[in-house]
Amino acid sequence: MENTSKTATVTISANVQAPVAKVWQCWTKPQHITRWNNASDDWHTTRAENDLRMGGTFLSRMEAKDGSTGFDFNGTYTDVQEHARIAYTLEDGRKVEIRFEPNGTETHMTEVFEADQSHPVEMQQAGWQAILDNFKKYVEAAAKSRTLHYEINIQAPAEKVYRTMLDEEKYKTWTAVFHPTSHYKGSWEKGAKILFLGLDEQGVAGGMVSRIKENIPNQFISIEHLGLVQGDTEITSGPEVTEWAGALENYTFTEAQGETVLAIDVDTNEEYEAHFSETWPKALQKIKEMSEAGS
Repeated sequence: MENTSKTATVTISANVQAPVAKVWQCWTKPQHITRWNNASDDWHTTRAENDLRMGGTFLSRMEAKDGSTGFDFNGTYTDVQEHARIAYTLEDGRKVEIRFEPNGTETHMTEVFEADQSHPVEMQQAGWQAILDNFKKYVEAAAKSRTLHYEINIQAPAEKVYRTMLDEEKYKTWTAVFHPTSHYKGSWEKGAKILFLGLDEQGVAGGMVSRIKENIPNQFISIEHLGLVQGDTEITSGPEVTEWAGALENYTFTEAQGETVLAIDVDTNEEYEAHFSETWPKALQKIKEMSEAGS
């Protein structure tokens, strides 16, 4: 029987100051999606999955930061034309289309979606536009920062790698390559505050104040850095924390036949890129050695 109810179609757009290849990557890669996919600062996407092909599916887990509510935003792709067009059908049957129009170093994005009949169209338009505006802001800021990727194959199941990495004493061992007195204070539970610290020559603690954005045991951990620690003071606002606030440090554990690929994606800037390129491989090697050692 034909559905005669009228479904409103909404169009939103943004002009992103970045080439289409960069825009496409940030729109489609899960490690980027979790960084921009929210309409307001009190919401976030804790994890994302994306099988970008016709017939493939996607999922973004969207949650209020206070943990009060959340939902899965998911659907199935009906068309994928690289750097040009994406179309998909949401789980509830509504259709969405995103068009990418390159113009040199800029990209014009147009998003057309069928509105949910149970909510005001104006509210939905404002929410979807806010997400697209947040995407634009993220992509344009990403040109000034870098996300570094490192990974290692470990001859041990993901559960052991995960347990080894977070163990309080073993953590000190593998992070000593960054600072000889490196340690943490706090909890690894989702939503918890955690401090990553090291002592200076006078024994004064310094480091980062962060929170655990996501923790799926044996699968995925996302750390969001909020600011700096200087002695007994936590600094989460002001120019001195601008370059770190909101930076993510993600750990992905992928197990196959008793072996685990541990992948690290870490946000940084040009100043620290060379340092991390030297130290992260060493840190991963320490995790590998401890994980492969006898229980």
